[in-house]
Amino acid sequence: MTPHATPGRHILADFRGVSARLLADAQALERELVLAAEAAGARVLGAHFHHFGEGAGVTGVVMLSESHISIHSWPEHRFAALDIFMCGAARPELALERLRAALGPETVRVTTVDRG
Repeated sequence: MTPHATPGRHILADFRGVSARLLADAQALERELVLAAEAAGARVLGAHFHHFGEGAGVTGVVMLSESHISIHSWPEHRFAALDIFMCGAARPELALERLRAALGPETVRVTTVDRG
C-alpha cells in the first residue's frame, strides 16, 4: 500500500433517499459504521449512538485509532450526513463504499478533503 501525501483524508458524504426505518435504527447504524471501519482497515476503539425518540433520527460516532466515522440522520427527510476521517494506512473510501451498499441511498454527494 502506498502512503498518502497527507496525514489523513476526510470524506463528507450526504446520503439522500435512504430508508426512514433504517435511519431511525441506532443499533443497525452502529453495526454498519463498525463494519465500514473494519472494511477500511481501521481499528475500532469504541462507539456511542443516541436515538432522539419516536420518529426522530440518530447521531452516532465510531472512534478509531485512525480518527472517526460519524452519522447524523433525519428519517423524516430520508437523509443522512456522514463524516469519515482516517489517517495512516486506513482507506476511508472503502468505508464509504461499504456504507453506500448497506444504506442504499438514491443519491450521494461526496466531498473529500486532504488533512494536514
